[in-house]
Amino acid sequence: MPVAVVIDSTAYLPPELSQAHRLTVIPLTVVLNGAEGLEGVETQPADATLALSARRVTATTSRPAPEQFARTYRQLLDAGADGVVSVHLSAALSGTVEAARLAAADLDGRVEVVDSRSAGMGLGFPAIAAVTAAEAGVDLAGVRDAALAAVARTTVFFYVDTLEFLRRGGRINAAEALFGTALSVKPIMHMPDGAIVLREKVRTASRGVSRLVDLAVEAAGDDDVDLGVHHLAAPQRAEALRAALTERLGDRLHDTYVSEAGAVVGAHAGPGLACVVVHRRPEG
Repeated sequence: MPVAVVIDSTAYLPPELSQAHRLTVIPLTVVLNGAEGLEGVETQPADATLALSARRVTATTSRPAPEQFARTYRQLLDAGADGVVSVHLSAALSGTVEAARLAAADLDGRVEVVDSRSAGMGLGFPAIAAVTAAEAGVDLAGVRDAALAAVARTTVFFYVDTLEFLRRGGRINAAEALFGTALSVKPIMHMPDGAIVLREKVRTASRGVSRLVDLAVEAAGDDDVDLGVHHLAAPQRAEALRAALTERLGDRLHDTYVSEAGAVVGAHAGPGLACVVVHRRPEG
């Protein structure tokens, strides 16, 4: 049986994509105004949008327990998998990778854990690369290396209406949030080395979408690419991104995946999120 691939719920792959590639998804937990639920199972994007739109909101997230990873890994190995590659949300943002590594440590080298240094399709593209390698009969180390190579070829940019949710969640510092709020600017963020960093500031949402397009085209360079486009309660922005990038990239654009972000990322980014993930395809 090929190497199995595990991801967490922050990949936000379209459901048909997860099913087609037989990916095993482990959900994170989100607590919105005291109501706890598993992302994508008990808590949906609409729940996050409703909760985060309230004047007063508390939103927290938590990683899966190491025992949950261990149970999943053992089930896959007992079912005949040659090994497991587990690809997860950036370690700079969550303890998910740590929990996965703790579980893997007890399984005699049969599980490899990969830090995507990202979220959304920034996690999804490395997982797809891993599955593709696994389906071709590549061994455990090779599947892990395929995921790592895809991590290096993937770039994430995103726009948020306000830095407040990122500040509340501790993903940026208070000074950055205050600076953005004081000038009423619209921030564009990126994730070098897996951490969320302010890339630049724009004045309007429409300019934010325009700059995301420019930055994505720049990140693509001369390569053929795949794209991931995410949003939270902003489908028009996602469609504007998709349409503009389809036109700009032309024949170099292959696969495009559009999906709504879930409650975990939504709790830290807020409604209005628009995100583009650029995956540069390997040559050949």
